Amino acid sequence: MVTPKPNYTSKLVKVHLYFPGKTICRANPRDSEYCIFKQIWSRVALKVSCTQYSQFHCAAMEKITEKILLEKSSPKTNKLEQIKSLNFSRMGLKSKDLSVPLLSKLCSLEQLDLSGNMLQEIPKGLCLPCLKILNCSNNEMEDVESLEALGNIEELRLEDNFYLTVNDEHKVIFLLPKLRMFNGKDISSTAHHIRHGSSEILRKRVIGVWERSFGLPDPITAQSLAAVEKRFVNAACTQIKYGPNSLSEYTKWRTPAERRSCDLGGNSITSPQKRTRNNSEAAAEASPRKSSRLASAVPVEASPRKSTRVTSTPQKTDPTLSSPRKHTRMTNVDTSEGSPRKSSRLENISQKDASKTESPRKAAKPIISTPTSRPAKCDTPKKTAKDQTTAQQSKQKTAKTENNTPRKTAGVKRKIPQEPVSLQPFHVLQCHSRQDSPDDFSTQLWACAFEPPQEGSNAGVSGGSRTVATCGGETLCVIDCETGHVLKKYKVPGEEFFSLAWSTVLMSRTGGSTRPCSILAAGGKRGLVKLIHPRVNLAFGEFRVSRRAISIMRFSPRNATFLFTGTYENKIFLWDIGGLDRDYNFKISKLLVLETGSTPLHLSLLPTSPDTHLLSGCDDGLRIFDIQLSKNIQKRNEEMEIVFPVYKKKDKKNTYRTIDGLSFLTDDIVASKSHMQGSIYLWSWSATRASWNGRKNEVPAVVLAELQWSSTDIPYLSLGTCPGYGYVVCGDEQGRLWMYHITDTMMENFKSGKPISATEVLEWPSPVRAGKGALEGPSINSIAMDPDLHYLVALTDKNMAVVWKRESR
Repeated sequence: MVTPKPNYTSKLVKVHLYFPGKTICRANPRDSEYCIFKQIWSRVALKVSCTQYSQFHCAAMEKITEKILLEKSSPKTNKLEQIKSLNFSRMGLKSKDLSVPLLSKLCSLEQLDLSGNMLQEIPKGLCLPCLKILNCSNNEMEDVESLEALGNIEELRLEDNFYLTVNDEHKVIFLLPKLRMFNGKDISSTAHHIRHGSSEILRKRVIGVWERSFGLPDPITAQSLAAVEKRFVNAACTQIKYGPNSLSEYTKWRTPAERRSCDLGGNSITSPQKRTRNNSEAAAEASPRKSSRLASAVPVEASPRKSTRVTSTPQKTDPTLSSPRKHTRMTNVDTSEGSPRKSSRLENISQKDASKTESPRKAAKPIISTPTSRPAKCDTPKKTAKDQTTAQQSKQKTAKTENNTPRKTAGVKRKIPQEPVSLQPFHVLQCHSRQDSPDDFSTQLWACAFEPPQEGSNAGVSGGSRTVATCGGETLCVIDCETGHVLKKYKVPGEEFFSLAWSTVLMSRTGGSTRPCSILAAGGKRGLVKLIHPRVNLAFGEFRVSRRAISIMRFSPRNATFLFTGTYENKIFLWDIGGLDRDYNFKISKLLVLETGSTPLHLSLLPTSPDTHLLSGCDDGLRIFDIQLSKNIQKRNEEMEIVFPVYKKKDKKNTYRTIDGLSFLTDDIVASKSHMQGSIYLWSWSATRASWNGRKNEVPAVVLAELQWSSTDIPYLSLGTCPGYGYVVCGDEQGRLWMYHITDTMMENFKSGKPISATEVLEWPSPVRAGKGALEGPSINSIAMDPDLHYLVALTDKNMAVVWKRESR
């Protein structure tokens, strides 16, 4: 009996074995998935002869032939000209395997599925005049220009192609004039602007460059015309700016085409040679403690983040998870708990399903939708039909207001608006339910963070700063705040995610170029950091931080690959994950170990010098660490501890030392609070630091103001800040949001004594579910706001994420 022997030296072995009822693809010989495959094969091999195995193996490696076309055709026919649908998904095909002469005989083909292969491009010269639906998702596409020959395509899918960027997406829309559905979305309005509106603008700018700096040569010869055209096209590609920087490569690609299609002031240039298009590549919170509202009688070691309301016993960490790397393609959720690597799956929540969810603008009374395979969405009663009829006017007013709102500019001090913002509940999502159950109101949500805004992100498919990641239970979700759609969902059965963090790292590409890549790091009770690239649906790696649970994580804003992780072994680790190559390989190195003495709950870096000091809010106080790497001391204790006036109120039941809220409001002012304090302190980092004499460990905080807050005894209700708008926001145990608008005038005239009242307290939106009445206000565990305060996201301990949206006054 012949047994297949994969190449064990390869990091990712492609195994394509076909036998009755089983198909095994893309297995790693070192993980448990391969062990399962080996067992299956051993059992089946007893029933399969050597001859049969050879037949199966040869069939897997065979290229596309006329026989295969007829076998996979729909409807069944014996003539190639009559085939209307073909499914070539997951056949391991490369571009060279698609025979142009053979496929061009499919003159009636309307649907073609090429998903799950290894195609880098569609073969040039392929002619399929009737093709309307093409699926090229989950391939290795690097070039989309070859799709131009398939000009009748109406629906196209290109998800999960690692190397395609927003520039390529715009190219596709421009090249395919009939395309109306792209990656499951209706792009009719966007496509009209890309094909017509932007073309006219580019054409005018091309003419402008010609009229300013160029003219016809004298004498006019083929050589002189070619030289002028070359200089002119180079100048136009360099000088013409249209749209965001993230679309600069698309603009350069379009410029030569617009030059050919326009009359340059009556001086038309005819090139001796036909120009081809450019094929440039685009360079493209805080976790609460789920000792979870731990009763004082229960030791932290018993269960990290174990709630007094929801008991959760942590499982023993699987020692097989310590391997630092694993490529996983995210397509669906594996319910197997035996191997978290195998179960790492990102779910694409279909737009079709999402569109069925009732919009809050249309709801007279909020209703929670009952899900089947998608997360439940709770509507809120704040929107009416009148809002919908005036939506366009609101957008225009908002756009006008945004032109006058502060933007974060290097070297320029932001001026905080004097007028407070108005927020309205926009979406209530129940997207972390276990087994997608609509009755799950026990899963606690712990951390959320907005994707770092990139230049031109609003023009792309990703939402930029309107995209937020949330975690809780065994899932991590990526949500579009505007639509309320869950874009991606990552699930690890048996895990409980406590924290997450975004960063933008550089990924190398063919030819030595790099492109920025937004990645997510997430961790929880298993002590493993999962690294995810949501845009391409890939969990590309993991590494072990601790045998205990991870409580908090933060990326450095200055060094994008530096990741701080706090753990329940009372330590903070600083890691360098390095850059990524095109195969998502990375190298982990440990740079620092900081001893905290208690569980770190929040991490903050100085806005002006994030590589010098780290502030850590812990279960037993606020610790300050020197994190400068030049001192060559890998393991360090705290430099000092900040103490607060509320500590003097300590009694037998509480010391008030748990710092469960910590965030910078400005470059100097810090907002922090202690469990059971009933208020939030605003204090000066520079003044506090200056008062330290270097000898005493404890340093009293220089308190500037005290903000009145809820008198709750529930711990780990985290606060959030929005520096650009001067906002401090903290939720309470009744689902309310306490909002404090701290203006420049207030900062200059802080007076000690009487606490400052909240600018506004937003009540819980009270979503209702059909037949079950309104949902009571839960505890708000975490808050996140995007830099321009268009959206605020609040996470609760009852499996509901609430999105609030700013409205113009």
